[in-house]
Amino acid sequence: MYLVQLLLPLTDNDGRRLPGALFQEIRQELVERFGGLTAFSRAPVEGLWQSEAEVVEDDQLLVYEVLADTLDRAWWDDYRQRLEKAFRQREILIRAQLTERL
Repeated sequence: MYLVQLLLPLTDNDGRRLPGALFQEIRQELVERFGGLTAFSRAPVEGLWQSEAEVVEDDQLLVYEVLADTLDRAWWDDYRQRLEKAFRQREILIRAQLTERL
């Protein structure tokens, strides 16, 4: 089983706030596909990274997690690209780790 985490920014690359309906749509789609979702949305987390221009940039992020029995890399690659377009981002990080239910 895999724990898949999506790190979703609250604003686009130009700093414009993204609509709440976009996040609701993502939640609904993931719940329908994976049967559940954990959303870390009460207090956004902060993401920092150093850009190619050596400037430290930051994002306010929400984290969505789903559990998947298998890891369909082609589906996740396509989904990431769709999210990047919808969120107007150069890159959205989706990460997966093998996990065991206790």
